[in-house]
Amino acid sequence: MADGLSVHDHAGHDRAVQLAEFLDRHPRALVLTGAGLSTASGIPDYRDRDGARRGRPPIHGPDFRKYEQVRKRYWARSMIGWPVLSKARPNPGHFAIAGLEKIGNIGSVLTQNVDGLHGQAGSHSVLELHGNIHSVVCLDCSALFPRAFVQGQLADANPHLLHAEATPLPDGDASVEPAELADFRLPHCVCCAGTLMPNVVFFGDNVPPARTAIALDQMARADALLVVGSSLMVYSGFRFCRMARASGKPIAAINLGRTRADDLLDIKIEESSERLLPLVLELLERTRSGDKKNTPSIQLDGGTL
Repeated sequence: MADGLSVHDHAGHDRAVQLAEFLDRHPRALVLTGAGLSTASGIPDYRDRDGARRGRPPIHGPDFRKYEQVRKRYWARSMIGWPVLSKARPNPGHFAIAGLEKIGNIGSVLTQNVDGLHGQAGSHSVLELHGNIHSVVCLDCSALFPRAFVQGQLADANPHLLHAEATPLPDGDASVEPAELADFRLPHCVCCAGTLMPNVVFFGDNVPPARTAIALDQMARADALLVVGSSLMVYSGFRFCRMARASGKPIAAINLGRTRADDLLDIKIEESSERLLPLVLELLERTRSGDKKNTPSIQLDGGTL
């Protein structure tokens, strides 16, 4: 397995076996994913290994809607960061999660990410808790537009920023501050000339009630929780760990660094998800196909396969 763990990496293999056992025992596990899953796709994480947020303070939704200057700041940074974000593609971790869904070893996927990579990887039962950065909504008439279409508007109106470069954050923002925003021209709704906003949940805003209800139902139906690539510092993700613990459902996590829920976890694996999850999928696929000759020993419910 190129760039991944192998049976010759004994420590990594043991961690993969541990997670394979967990998913075999809990085939309806809810998988909660965060920004750490997408770092191997070229999208930097929000936080360091201690859970501290990197970079500039995020733009808050109420400020975006209230102040034109805040909207200019957001769209200028987004225009610069979008080309990199738009080219991001699923990594082996995303494909492995889609594979685990296909063979029936997970229930559904609840993602805090807005990058749309789960869908691109082939996952079907995915709820995007914070929305999708590839969609833009008009706050006046509710029309929806592809983010790529809005990028065309931005480029036509602000050619002086076409060659600026920056590293995008997971929400499509960029880690730069354009020096001069006075002449920046905002995109507008081509239906009503109204205000455009990315169709995502900004900091300071709440997840829509209907979406929250679906997420809570997913957790209620699950028999366990698997956290992948999230520090869980944001309450909208951490709450599911609290719910799982309150209902006696086991929790496993794959994350490089600490999480807000470390004291609630039954299993904590500090490994890159794009390295670990493909091997977990391979082990479970071999188990299901009965390939015992070529399958490393996996302890499943007390028996060795």
